[in-house]
Amino acid sequence: MSFLSEPVGLSHFLAVGAFLFVTGVVCMATKRNALGILMGIELVLNGSIVNFVGFASPYFREENLGLDGHMIALFVIVLAAAEAAVALAIALNFYNNHATIDVDRADELKG
Repeated sequence: MSFLSEPVGLSHFLAVGAFLFVTGVVCMATKRNALGILMGIELVLNGSIVNFVGFASPYFREENLGLDGHMIALFVIVLAAAEAAVALAIALNFYNNHATIDVDRADELKG
């Protein structure tokens, strides 16, 4: 159990970020309903946030404040919140029209 005594480094951040990203891609590829696909998108965005925060480590800073990764992560969180609000509104509207949220049934477009 010597790996538990090591400090958290960049490789740990990248491993967690890659796991979240791959889990999100698999979730998007295998789910049939819109809510499962939205959960996959959120996992992909969270994986990218973990990587941005990992690269904002003080060990990679030279002369700047080192807040670049944190600012990008904050922007991605705001983007994910807006995406979730719009996507859930679309899913609710689709459910009201078709009584299902199965994305395979979304083959007709009405104006």
